[in-house]
Amino acid sequence: MKSVESTSPTREQDAAVTSSKRNPRPAEIAVRPAQSWNFRAILIGLMVPMGMTILNLSMFGVALPYVRDSFNAPADLMAWLVTAYTLPFVIFMPFYGRMGDGLGKRRLFLIGIVIFLIGTLICLWAPTLPVLMLGRVIQGIGTAGVNPLCIAIISDLFPARERGNALGTWSSTGPAISMIGPFLGGFLIERWGWHTIFIPGVLAAPIALYVVREQLPAMRPFRDPDFLRKFDWMGMFLLGSGVTSLVAYLSSRAITGVEPLQDWRLLLLTVAFFTAFFFWERHHANPLATLDIFRIGNFTRASVGAALRMFTMSGISFLVPLYLADVHGLQATSTGIMVTLHAGALLTTVRLGGTLGDRWSRRWTMVLGMSTQITMMVVLGLLPATVPLPLIALALMAHGAGAGLSLAVLHSAAMDRIPAEQSGAAAGLYSMTRFFGNILGTTLGGVVLQQALAHSSQAVDGYRAGFLFIAGVGFLGILVAAGVQDPKR
Repeated sequence: MKSVESTSPTREQDAAVTSSKRNPRPAEIAVRPAQSWNFRAILIGLMVPMGMTILNLSMFGVALPYVRDSFNAPADLMAWLVTAYTLPFVIFMPFYGRMGDGLGKRRLFLIGIVIFLIGTLICLWAPTLPVLMLGRVIQGIGTAGVNPLCIAIISDLFPARERGNALGTWSSTGPAISMIGPFLGGFLIERWGWHTIFIPGVLAAPIALYVVREQLPAMRPFRDPDFLRKFDWMGMFLLGSGVTSLVAYLSSRAITGVEPLQDWRLLLLTVAFFTAFFFWERHHANPLATLDIFRIGNFTRASVGAALRMFTMSGISFLVPLYLADVHGLQATSTGIMVTLHAGALLTTVRLGGTLGDRWSRRWTMVLGMSTQITMMVVLGLLPATVPLPLIALALMAHGAGAGLSLAVLHSAAMDRIPAEQSGAAAGLYSMTRFFGNILGTTLGGVVLQQALAHSSQAVDGYRAGFLFIAGVGFLGILVAAGVQDPKR
């Protein structure tokens, strides 16, 4: 950003910029005058809850091999343990975005943090795998609002000329905390067991509550006393049911005992729920998902591209910790260091990507970043079991650098033509689509890995199949990114 504290346009002026002068009515009006907004304070208020979320995710990735051994669970069931968090995390994103437009974004932030704290306490105590899964589900519900609410607030309050830089600064929270989380998680696991990785979350939640309350501007939502009664609860149910049944179909053995992609009952349920959802949304007066948003070309391309980017990222969060433990025999601390190198490389490029998107080209910044990610996934898949660890570290760092380049520009491209009164709903849909890619990558990656390990004489062959599968699907992201249109300069 150009200054620590600067004068922003009014809400109506900013809305006109973001929606190409469509004259939308403002979604929210800050209680404080725009001239008093401290942009650095707003970013801090958004970065702290983001850091809380990433700390939880990054430490849990290192704990996966230890949780697996503690409960003697197969790879596809471990994928479901990850999905127990990411599934509600994704499903509730449109809920938070839509609710934020109607009830106020800061208020929804505070509610979500409290829910996360409850789930974290359950995980800390969990004596069995089902109880751990329950805690992860509640954690996911609590943190689902962080991404859509942050993106919507930045899109609402920051001038268009500074938005990419602001999104890049906010996005840097993820890799910065990811440099701490894996190492901290490994340290706690090796000394006191995997349950202790949830203690930092218990400590971080009250801090996030305080910072959000103090740093984010108080904002008034639309004045509609019947908002909760009019809310699209049926749409929420149909969407959640459709996503859940689809994920269950992709990895059904852990749910119904039928091999993945073969339980036709789950497939029929998936088709039925999504068909009902689309029909319902088209005819509901106040829909959860304003599907007309997908007619905006950049929003659709950026959403799909972000989903495919996250599909590729699942190879780092899910496959790499297991690969380093099974193929190279690394302990938790060493695995944490390797994952930290990836996060450090991502941190060095995430803000650069936002700046390049503002000053050069969003399209080619995305293509460059995604191409680097895919290439490194192929490299990891082709490396032999005897490869020196420094070469693996270099591949992980190059992957992280590519992932950082494309992150902020995807956010900017998705939101730059969205009317102001739909910013929360649009950010919720974008974030849901984006993180659904992570669910698919983790779920399908777990299925492919389990099948490959069952038919391979060496573990490295099973992981090779997993890495190459994720790289093959992720390649589609390059094609999608190439279709993103740059704004007229």
